[in-house]
Amino acid sequence: MARARKAASAGTRKATPARAAKTIQSREALQSTFEGIVDNIGRVIKGKDDMIRLTLTAILANGHVLFEDLPGTGKTMLARSFARTIDASNNRIQCTPDLLPSDVTGSPVLDRRTGDFVFRPGPVFANILLADEINRASPKTQSALLEAMQERTVTVDGVTHPLPKPFFVLATQNPVEQAGTFPLPEAQLDRFLFKLSLGYPERMAEMDVLLANQQVEAIDDLGAVIDTAGVVELMQWSAAVAVSEAVMLYIIDLTQATRSDPSVAVGASPRASLALMRASRVRAASQGRDDVLPDDVKALAMPVLAHRMILTADALLREEEVEQVTQRIIDRVKVPTGLGGKGRASVDDPAAALEAAVS
Repeated sequence: MARARKAASAGTRKATPARAAKTIQSREALQSTFEGIVDNIGRVIKGKDDMIRLTLTAILANGHVLFEDLPGTGKTMLARSFARTIDASNNRIQCTPDLLPSDVTGSPVLDRRTGDFVFRPGPVFANILLADEINRASPKTQSALLEAMQERTVTVDGVTHPLPKPFFVLATQNPVEQAGTFPLPEAQLDRFLFKLSLGYPERMAEMDVLLANQQVEAIDDLGAVIDTAGVVELMQWSAAVAVSEAVMLYIIDLTQATRSDPSVAVGASPRASLALMRASRVRAASQGRDDVLPDDVKALAMPVLAHRMILTADALLREEEVEQVTQRIIDRVKVPTGLGGKGRASVDDPAAALEAAVS
C-alpha cells in the first residue's frame, strides 16, 4: 500500500524539472540531461524506459520513429509526451484516406489585399510532427512526407521551403485493423530510423498508470525539460563521438549480411549503415562516453535493420519472422574484439588490433 500511495502522489504532482537552457559543458552533463528527459516522460509512460531511451536516441540522431502496436498501448501518448517534454513547436495530423498532400505540406492561398498568392504552411512546419495512424493516409499523401523526412524541406509550386530545425516525425500505425489502410512503401519505411513496438505493460506498471491518472491525465501535468537549442546541443555533442574503422566495418558487415542472407529478398541499404552509426553515437554519448563500442552497435541493430528488410516468399512460407532473421544475422556476424579507448584496438595487443581491423 505504501508503494501505491507513493505512486499516486507522483502521478498528481506537477513536474518542476530543471530546464536545459544552459550550455552542456561535459559528457556527464549530457548524460544527466538525457536521463532527465527519460525520467520526465516516464511519469506518463510507465515501465517502458527502454522504449523512451530508444525514441530519444532516434531524435538526437536526427531520425524519425515509427510506432507500430495494438490500440491503447500508449503509442500516441508517448509521442505527445515527447512533444511536451521538448519545449518546441509541435503539430498533430490525424491521417485518414481523404487527407490530401496539401493538408500536410500547405498550399498557396490568395491574399485579398495584394491579389497575390501567398504560401500558407501546413502542419509539417513544426519541430515535432505527430502523424497518427499514418498507414490510413493514401500513398499520395504519404509520399508528401518523403521530402520532409529526408531533406527537411517542402517543395510547393516549384518553391522549396525549409522546415524548422530540429525536425522530427513521430508516426504511429495499427497493425491489426487493415481495412482502409495503405501499407507504407519501402522508401518511406527506410526514412524511419527506428520501428518500435511498446507492447502491453507489466502488471504493476499498469497499476502505476491507473494511479497516475486517477484525478487528471498525467500528461496534463507534464512540463518541458529542454528546448530546441538544448536538443541541437545534445545532437552536436553526440555527432562528435568517435567511431573507429573497426566499428565502422562491423556496421558494414551487419548491413551487408542482410543482403546475402538466403531468407532475405531485399536487405538493408547504405542509409541503414549511416543510421546505425548515428544512433550508436548517441547511445555512447548518453552513457558518458566519447567513443562507440561494438556493444552500442549490437544493441541498436534490431530496431534499425528489421523494418528495412523484406523476406523471401520461401521464408514467409516457413513462417519465419523478420525479427528472427535479423537476430540470426546479428548473432552470426563477428564482433570486433580487443577495442580500447576511443573505440580503437588496443595498441598493447597488436594481434587484437589486426583482428578488429579486418573482422
